[in-house]
Amino acid sequence: MEPADLKGSGLDLADLAERKQAMRRTAYDARNAQEEKDRISALAVHRLLELPDYQRARTVMWYIDCRSELRTRQALTGLLTGGQTIVVPYCTVDEQGQNKLGLWRLEQFEDLVLGKWKILEPPQDRWLEPDRVVRPEELDAVVVPGVGFSRTGARMGNGQGYYDRLLDQVRRDCCLLALCYESQLFENLLVGPHDVFMDWVVTEQAAYRGRSRG
Repeated sequence: MEPADLKGSGLDLADLAERKQAMRRTAYDARNAQEEKDRISALAVHRLLELPDYQRARTVMWYIDCRSELRTRQALTGLLTGGQTIVVPYCTVDEQGQNKLGLWRLEQFEDLVLGKWKILEPPQDRWLEPDRVVRPEELDAVVVPGVGFSRTGARMGNGQGYYDRLLDQVRRDCCLLALCYESQLFENLLVGPHDVFMDWVVTEQAAYRGRSRG
């Protein structure tokens, strides 16, 4: 089934918001309840690394897992010696005070510290080092976290807008690679008319070709 588009659904905005929040709670519960997170995460990450679309990328942004997200940090150390430029995000705001992700080239995992939301990120006093700053249009691929996904590439985030704004700024040919547990997938995920679809949704069981932005 295709994701349920909020536009033209016949439901008022309050009802839509309530349904989306209920779906988000269900997804959080499924993610929190996932067993063997380390083992399952390693399977999903391995599947993602095998994708030709990933292997072609030269500059890749990886999220760093927090709380119950599918775990990525176990793979990052090895990736730093693999020939790609590895980029990690940090939470900040733009000139208008809107949430945004800054992008930082990672050289060693030990450079990272606990930042906002208890997520590992570069130290704030190093965010603007010229040789570390990366612009969104330089990214060839983005490994995207989320609360829930569909097999056709729809994504539900935390509602803070960090990734929504980043994904609006990357190149059209930048590959969007979602990582999640199979338990986070929905057959009918509520999406809005401006939500960005993933190129791939990768779980421990399969790599699903998304609808993408084409």
